[in-house]
This record gives sequence, C-alpha cells and structure tokens, in this order.
Amino acid sequence: MKITIERSVLLKSLGHIQSVVERRGTIPIISNVRLDAGDGRLEMTATDMDVAVVEYMQAEIVVPGAVTLPAHMLYEIVRKLSDGAQVGLEEKSDGASVVISSGRSRFSLSTLPVSDFPVMADDDLAYSFVLSTEECKALFEKTRFAMSSEETRYYLNGVYLHAAESDGANVLRTVATDGHRLARMEVALPSGAAGMVGVIVPRKTLTEAIKLAEEGGDEVKISLSETKIRFVCGNATLVSKLIDGTYPDYERVIPSGNTKVMEVSAADFSKAVDRVSIVSSDKTKGVICAVETGKLTLSVNNSDQSSAQEVLEVSYDADPVEIGFNSRYLLDVMGQIEGETVKLILADSNAPVLIRDTADEGALYVVMPMRV
Repeated sequence: MKITIERSVLLKSLGHIQSVVERRGTIPIISNVRLDAGDGRLEMTATDMDVAVVEYMQAEIVVPGAVTLPAHMLYEIVRKLSDGAQVGLEEKSDGASVVISSGRSRFSLSTLPVSDFPVMADDDLAYSFVLSTEECKALFEKTRFAMSSEETRYYLNGVYLHAAESDGANVLRTVATDGHRLARMEVALPSGAAGMVGVIVPRKTLTEAIKLAEEGGDEVKISLSETKIRFVCGNATLVSKLIDGTYPDYERVIPSGNTKVMEVSAADFSKAVDRVSIVSSDKTKGVICAVETGKLTLSVNNSDQSSAQEVLEVSYDADPVEIGFNSRYLLDVMGQIEGETVKLILADSNAPVLIRDTADEGALYVVMPMRV
C-alpha cells in the first residue's frame, strides 16, 4: 500500500475512529485501525468488538492495499504534523511496517495482519429510517445525562429508543433514567420506524453517534434489529451491539396528578439553584424549594450552621408547596432547557416534579423529591 493524503482530512477521520479504540485492550489487533486503500479513497475501520466505526475519505492511491496500524499512535503523529501538510503512508516490502512521512518528518510503525482484524456484521437490520441531524442529536443529547452508571442495573446504562404514541400521534421516543431522575424526548415517527422493537443503546455508542452526527451532514440514517444498531452519517458508518435487557416500565414513574404549575425564568432559576447549593452537603446536595403565589424561595440549611437563601419571582397561583431536591439533578435538567422560561409542575412535597421546556414540547423531565 502506498498513498498520499491531506493531513486535515486524515486527522478529522482519525479523531472519530481512534476514540472507539480501547487504550488498554487485551487483544492487540483491536488496538489498531484498519486502512483499506483503493478506488481513489482511503477507508478506515476501528472496533472494540462492541462498537465499530468505518469512515472513508478521498486520497491519492499510488498502490492499493490494506494494513493495520496502532490507532492512538497514528492519531498523535498526524495531530502533531504541520497544518496543510501532505502525509504519505507506504507499506514496506516485508509487510511488517508502514512508513509515515510528511516534509522532513518520518516515522515507522509496525503492523499486525489484516486477516486478524475482526469484522462486525451489520446485515439483517429489519427497521430503517432517516432523521435530521438535529432530531437525532436532540433525541440522544437531551436524555443521556439521566442514564444510570450502576453496573448491577446494566439495562439502565443506555438510552431506550422505541416507537410510542403521544396524545394520539405516533412518535419516536428516547428515555433514560437512573431511578432518581428521568428524561424523555420525542419527535414525529419517521417513515420506516412503525412497529420497531424497543432497543437500549449503550453509552459509548451514543457518544460516538452524536459526534458523527455533528459533522456528518443534514441527516442520519438509522437501521436496527433486536441486537444491533447502525448509524450512517455522511462518510461515516457506526455499528454497535445493543444492551441485552428489558427496559422497565418508565411510564409508572411519570406523575399524572400534578396540577400546580410554576413558570420561572430558566436562566434565573438555574443560577439561583447553583448559588445556594454551594453551601449544601457534598453528599446530598439538597435544596428546598418553597413556592407560593408569585414567589419561589430556594434555601439550604447545612448541619455545620451554614445556610443560603434566594428568592425568585415566578408565575404561580396554586396552594403553597415546599419540596426538597438534589440540586445536581435539577441542574442537569436545566442544562437541557432551551426556552427562556421553564415550567415545574408539582403535586405535593412527596411527589416527583414534572419539568417542561417551554421551547420544546417534545422534551419532558422528572425529578424525584428528597428529604432535606
């Protein structure tokens, strides 16, 4: 194999590819990236056996061929080359190494056999549909913060993607929860998604899919089965295994009897919660929200006698309610709010709160109360 490629093009693709590779993998070959050169383009593949990314780019192919090279080392070499440089990759005649050259820089990296590189099959994906890039990012970015990180509840270590019905309309919905908070996002059901199986998309897959979507053009094609999912974004394809488990009935934790609506400036509320939580316990991060007509009082009283209080003007005309929350959970939700105002829909001091973004009807959040 012998090729020449522009440094910026190679670096961009390596940035996507190398993040899939495990730095401390026990199988040497999956620490490598596979490079296939032919037909005027270079195709690169990386995998950790659960997730695989394939990306192709234009290159000058002098001699076609295929090699594997250490992914992170190759990325660091290309990253530190000069802007605007041309990069040459040439396999030595013995096939044991590849010379990387650019200007006066020259490196030699050892290879591993291409035949040892694992291939992740992505055939037999029964459902296939297209989302806009913005829809794809919203579905996953606005929910993934609520995923659990507990290994014992592995089925919560991802985002649940499924078709559902909402107010008589068919929607594509994502849900994530860790038992303390829940995030739900939905968009209109795209053609091809009707009747699809519900699947749990792993954390790492979400991170890589969002990264590709941000740079992959205007739309994302998603195909899936009960065990695998594939994202196609521009010149990149990501294939991943899904979490094998049954997602719990999340509808049971979304309160239906909340009727007391408080509307407040999203920025003011977020900043106030952040300020009063400075003196809260590192363990509980508890903050008390006391709401009455036209006024919300946020307060923290710590065991070491430190305290904080802040009062905000709100739109509220129901009975007074005093309820405690983990401030970190509130701030995580507020980080997803796009509107100028946010609605907190309450019942009483023991019931979960519903949080709605006034600028995005598709988003819904639930935060469980806590004793403070």
